[in-house]
Amino acid sequence: QVQLVESGGGLVQDGGSLRLSCAASGIFFNINTMGWYRQTPGKQRELVATITGGGSTNYADSVKGRFTISRDNAKNTVYLQMNGLKPEDTAVYYCNSRGYGTYWGQGTQVTVSS
Repeated sequence: QVQLVESGGGLVQDGGSLRLSCAASGIFFNINTMGWYRQTPGKQRELVATITGGGSTNYADSVKGRFTISRDNAKNTVYLQMNGLKPEDTAVYYCNSRGYGTYWGQGTQVTVSS
């Protein structure tokens, strides 16, 4: 059974930082591309960042220079360090795994107050 469990969301002020974690089980974590996506009400889910099994990263233009995605293959965990948060970063953030199948976590709310 595949599980992606996110944690680390919350309420933070404009300019603050948060670190999201996603613990994975039931997948070939080391070879999967892991990613973070976000969604606000009435809008499509959008890419935030991805990281391949080999460590190559990709970021949305809106978060480049502020967010950093990383992974710890020994812990089957992917992280998203978010610095310089802005109110427009407010969204539900979802962990994603792509490999032999595509899987999503349940989401964690990030709210940035102005």
